[in-house]
Amino acid sequence: MYQPAGPFPSLVIRAETLVPRGSFAEAQAQFLDVDPQLTAALDAKLEKQAVGVVAHFYMDVELQGVLSACHWPHVRISDSLKMADEAIEMAEAGMRSIVVLGVDFMSENVRAMLDASGHKDVAVYRVTTDPIGCSLAESAKKLEYGAFLTQAAQVPRSLHVIYINTSLDVKAQAHNLVPTITCTSSNVVQTVLQAAAQVPDISVWFGPDTYMGENIRELFEGLCELDDDAVRALHPAHDRNSVRDLLTRFHHFKQGSCVVHHMFGQQVVETVRDKYRGAFITAHLEVPGEMFRLALDAQHSGRGVVGSTANILAFVAERVESAAREAGSHRLRFVLGTEAGMITAIVRKVQNILSETGGDVEAEIIFPVASEAIAQSDDEQLPIVPGVAAGEGCSTAGGCASCPYMKMNSLDALSDLLARLETKTNGQLDGYHPQKYTELISGRSAADLGGEPILHMRALQRTGELPAALIDDLLSRH
Repeated sequence: MYQPAGPFPSLVIRAETLVPRGSFAEAQAQFLDVDPQLTAALDAKLEKQAVGVVAHFYMDVELQGVLSACHWPHVRISDSLKMADEAIEMAEAGMRSIVVLGVDFMSENVRAMLDASGHKDVAVYRVTTDPIGCSLAESAKKLEYGAFLTQAAQVPRSLHVIYINTSLDVKAQAHNLVPTITCTSSNVVQTVLQAAAQVPDISVWFGPDTYMGENIRELFEGLCELDDDAVRALHPAHDRNSVRDLLTRFHHFKQGSCVVHHMFGQQVVETVRDKYRGAFITAHLEVPGEMFRLALDAQHSGRGVVGSTANILAFVAERVESAAREAGSHRLRFVLGTEAGMITAIVRKVQNILSETGGDVEAEIIFPVASEAIAQSDDEQLPIVPGVAAGEGCSTAGGCASCPYMKMNSLDALSDLLARLETKTNGQLDGYHPQKYTELISGRSAADLGGEPILHMRALQRTGELPAALIDDLLSRH
């Protein structure tokens, strides 16, 4: 095994080979060389039962490695925004069932969007009967978040922008209090700016992700220092003064975070600055301010990106493809400022580019994790948790590589579910469906009301404007 060239483990991607540096990278790489018989068997099971699979980028590396090697066209790995869209495409292509590999709010969102698209007959399944939680989604269920929304409801022309990484019932309860639209890390900035463009005196309340809220505010503060043309390049309806005015009415929740992104703190940033000068810096919009500022500074100089998982993947691919088309050999280094599960999609994308272009390029993906490691617990459902530990991974000192909740999805669990679907024995599928919200809120089901903020976001993506129904709701509340 190669030792890391710096304090963090890394994986060097070449056209035909992978070179792991450090035990953490070795653990990631070992599942990327997949047995063809394994994928062929999975392909056959999915095709026989007309099952589609939508999985998040943060899946277990063994599971994701197999999925990414499948030939069945109805297997997709993406961020949370695309998962529902891809499920709808699969339903339209004749899939009878959709398996969602992610945390519970993802399967709930898929169910809601399939229903809204006229595909109520398509079944949606999780791969375990146990709850698959999310620390960030749980933040929105706290009494403090209810108080945050109650405050928003007292302010005229308030719009609640809620991160899509929340449960359907939270979206419903929120929308009942304050007109609500969902967002993702890739479209949140445009959502807020467009809302302010359509309703100039709007008050925006963002949650539950505290770091993302802080980073949005810092980004807007930075816009106020640019010239008006630069601001208009981001949104044509805005200039420095309009953004400065918006900041006086932009509020974010201050008590919500993701256990993974929370760990990318000052210690990690200092190490990256000292030991990885010249590397490209990538960071999810959910990371703490120190990592956000480091990546944002790199982005301004063309050497980094801040955004969603999809934005990070696109940035790495663009840089590799550009280098591959240039003469000579190139060694690119990328600091991966998000969950380590992204490595599977990055490896597949980079190797596809190199095989198509024939470029002489190496891409080293650096995992900025603390030296301590992920901890082993006695919990059967969460055997690996962020904390103090015994090797490379994550700790309270900074740098967390893996979400323990996402890892509740496994290849064995998927195989077991497919076996249950084949036999369809009575009761064998109880508990595998997304949670059903049957309670009524202001005369509407929680599922129906909670799906509306997602539909508002989809309308914004389609037209570039907040839908009239949402604007009318916002203006009529006071």
